[in-house]
Amino acid sequence: MHFRITGLPAEPFAELFTLSDEALAERHAMRVVADQPHGYPCRVSLTDAEPGQSLILLNFEHHPVGTPFRSSYAIYVREGEEQYDEVDDVPDQLRRRLLSVRGFDEQGMLRDADVVQGTALEPLIDRLFADARVSYLHIHIARPGCYAARVDRA
Repeated sequence: MHFRITGLPAEPFAELFTLSDEALAERHAMRVVADQPHGYPCRVSLTDAEPGQSLILLNFEHHPVGTPFRSSYAIYVREGEEQYDEVDDVPDQLRRRLLSVRGFDEQGMLRDADVVQGTALEPLIDRLFADARVSYLHIHIARPGCYAARVDRA
């Protein structure tokens, strides 16, 4: 089965990079500098920041549904990035991590979920989408629990 993975659109975050640290703090966000490789995953480009690169850490509502599965959590975004949007391609950022994948129906209710190494993501996507009730998937980085990307049928 063909699938489409998307990162978050960049536009809603653009203003954050113009704000002072104090203004970011008022929004419960903060500027951070990557101090290690593969520790700061940008949710727009689905790439990892290199040491020394600046990012914004903020709380983001990634599942704004009218069900008990409504959800928000901390994410990183990096300035100047373009939204990842590819069919049948898994970005390296996801490949190198343990992932939690959650399948939701059209109403935003959880129908199935599992954990998988990113190197084995495609078979889990196929299994979850084999259930006709599952409309879309959310991928989370399993250990910290943060939202990573959305998957739709392509």
